[in-house]
Amino acid sequence: MTNTSDLILSTSVAPHLRLVTLNRTSKRNALSNELIVELGATLRRAAIDEDVRCVVLCGSAGFFSAGADIKEMRERGFEAIDNSARRSAWRDIANFPKPLIAAVEGICFGGGHELALLADIVIAGEEAVFAQPEINIGILPGDGATQRLTRVAGKSLAMLMILSGQSITARMAMQAGLVAEVVESGRAQARALEIADLIAQKPPRSAELAKAAVLAAFQTTLDAGLEFERQAIRHAFSTADQQEGMNAFFEKRPPNYRGR
Repeated sequence: MTNTSDLILSTSVAPHLRLVTLNRTSKRNALSNELIVELGATLRRAAIDEDVRCVVLCGSAGFFSAGADIKEMRERGFEAIDNSARRSAWRDIANFPKPLIAAVEGICFGGGHELALLADIVIAGEEAVFAQPEINIGILPGDGATQRLTRVAGKSLAMLMILSGQSITARMAMQAGLVAEVVESGRAQARALEIADLIAQKPPRSAELAKAAVLAAFQTTLDAGLEFERQAIRHAFSTADQQEGMNAFFEKRPPNYRGR
């Protein structure tokens, strides 16, 4: 199945695997309100589609996203980045319950970088560059970087990127924990799809529970996170897929997970 809009392409590229592409190429995928709302709606649909087990998010050839739409901000001011539709869409992206992999090539700036920070795994081409350059136009990140970047990369690098607007390379991003793998330029999407296909073969409920448990580490205390983990694995043990996985292990055959 393939869904298309002017700004987002959503394509089923393999069993249980969805490729979502930012498609505002004339503006280097600047995150206009219309684009963010459509992306949120696309992921909201994927979240309730039982056939979808993993999503890969990518940009266009040569760039992921240049960031927020500066023209919109000039015309509408603060409301351009702080309105109910945009905030709702960002919540849909942040709360997407299934594994989400970002394939990043070229520039990944501002809001584009904040979007990548919402991915569970980031695969970057070796020439990708990451930045929070908002200070260069007199503002600061407004879609989560001051909090998420700091939690992932630490205070010093977050301060460097946010206060100076300076970009970092894909290798630096990997060293900081922002990127899982750096691959040859042009191969980020292919590698992301390989990993997504591997994840899509796993029991989907367990994958969702595992994602939620890892994210809890950023949102709760250690004790609360460990309790969340215990409850998550308790739930996993109640699923038919757990029984199927265990039986397949002892019967020395591939498991047939059904998301039950």
